[in-house]
Amino acid sequence: MKIVVTGVSGFIGGQIMLALRDADHDVMGIDFDILSHRLKSIPNTFYQRGFSSLDGIAVIQEYQPDVIVHCAGTSLVGPSMRNPGLYYSNNVTNTLELMREICGTMPGTRLIFSSSAAVYGEPVITPCSEVDPPMPVSPYGESKHMVEQMLAAYHHAHGLDYVAFRYFNVCGADSQGRHGQIPTATHLIARVLSAAKTNTEFVCNGNTYETPDGTCVRDYIHVEDIAQATLLALDSKIKPGIYNLSNGTGASNLDIIQLARTVTGCEIPVKFGPARSGDPALLTGDSTKFREAAGWAPQFTMTDSIEHAWRWRNV
Repeated sequence: MKIVVTGVSGFIGGQIMLALRDADHDVMGIDFDILSHRLKSIPNTFYQRGFSSLDGIAVIQEYQPDVIVHCAGTSLVGPSMRNPGLYYSNNVTNTLELMREICGTMPGTRLIFSSSAAVYGEPVITPCSEVDPPMPVSPYGESKHMVEQMLAAYHHAHGLDYVAFRYFNVCGADSQGRHGQIPTATHLIARVLSAAKTNTEFVCNGNTYETPDGTCVRDYIHVEDIAQATLLALDSKIKPGIYNLSNGTGASNLDIIQLARTVTGCEIPVKFGPARSGDPALLTGDSTKFREAAGWAPQFTMTDSIEHAWRWRNV
């Protein structure tokens, strides 16, 4: 198939592109940022530009893809609380432009959208399922939910073919050592491993949450499991709609720190800082809907995820 991956220079977009090329698909990558030197030879074609710019839309239209995997966007909860306009612009307005172009000039193209569990906000009951009401507590989560609403509306009005994946906490690195998060990534596991590598103290945000050990609990999913789900979503038998991608179990921040100590052999001293605005105490997901629709199941454990990420840090 001919597939466009937006945000291909990012952690998730890059891994999806690797999986697509491993499966012999023809992949055009597009990203405002440059590709890392390890990924430069992987896509069939790469354009360094914004996907919703005039030039970006033009090259996508010329390519006439069967599928667009839309990973581009701005993706951190904390910064979205301080600069909400950036998130509404990058995640909502730009995606709306892409949807208009698909319906107008690329009818029949499937859009696979990278949404987020942040749409659930502070859930009343966990694990969350797709029928639970979205209650985002950050502009980041709100922006993802707004795109989901637009997708449903365009599907109803114009027949837009789409799959929206609500990712829970994506982690790990390519098991073959080809790709991973950048050293300055601010997700929990990346920060913990950075502290291990530099032998510095790790600051854990909050220890007074209503959880067993007082720290946030999250549902972690390996980036390769995300990529494999995307491969399955290329099949038209997967009906348009929203699907969770999760493991279904939670690990607290302290659980992650202790597992990182075991994997790395480093002490990783910890001090507690203030909780971050917009962070729910507990967020886990039920991925039964996509498991049943596609026969998908996560293949990697939490230990695998930290081991792969640690190996990537030391490449």
